[in-house]
Amino acid sequence: MGTLTAAISVAAAVVASPAGRRRGRGSATVRCSSSASSERQALFNRIAPVYDNLNDVLSLGQHRTWKRICVSWSRAKRGDRVLDLCCGSGDIAFLLSQKVGLDGEVMAVDFSRQQLHTAAERQEQRWKLCYKNIKWIEGDALDLPFTDCYFDAVTVGYGLRNVVDKPRAIREIFRVLKPGSTASILDFNKSSSLFTTSLQSWMIDNVVVPLASGYGLTEEYKYLKSSISQYLTGEELEKLAKEAGFSAAKHYELGGGLMGSLVATR
Repeated sequence: MGTLTAAISVAAAVVASPAGRRRGRGSATVRCSSSASSERQALFNRIAPVYDNLNDVLSLGQHRTWKRICVSWSRAKRGDRVLDLCCGSGDIAFLLSQKVGLDGEVMAVDFSRQQLHTAAERQEQRWKLCYKNIKWIEGDALDLPFTDCYFDAVTVGYGLRNVVDKPRAIREIFRVLKPGSTASILDFNKSSSLFTTSLQSWMIDNVVVPLASGYGLTEEYKYLKSSISQYLTGEELEKLAKEAGFSAAKHYELGGGLMGSLVATR
């Protein structure tokens, strides 16, 4: 596949233009803008080497089922051009790649260069012909380097919760989607149920953090509880999507309410 430096590019990338103007097409290497949180960026760079192993252990492999659901609800189909935002180590991008096929395109964007390194390495190790349609892009969810109405579907897996300006991120997703297309956003659920919230908190304190400490990542995974508490409820996510211009938005609970998925149609 070549080096990651070569892979971190975008064939249809664009250079940001003055506010209020449509972006023109061109060619660019994407970098994180100052609006991305450098602290969170550094955190995801640190956890990248063990991110997949921890996900498998902590969810008992269930995160793979939730990610397949996320892809299914995006309504991506063969031949589509799709965006996997906050792609991490590539799980959803690989699923999208198989869904859209060789005549489709997958743009996989993340602000963590180390996560993109991991994704590119996994692409080589798990090689399938369809994976040729994936482009790994280092970029900022708050300033996407794509023209308006560029994608047939957008997915976000465990990323919106970590974005510093969620309304702006939702507006960017809306901007790059084609009319009638769907965004599918998977993350931890900020539940209104006291039982679910208590269970989530107990699992983080007694399962997640102790396991992460075995990898020397105690402090890195302690952030999880606060990030969920500062996240939006399903109702708030639906409202945010509609305020951004989406014609329909519905939040679904998964995993007994521990996870949630926002499905929004432009």
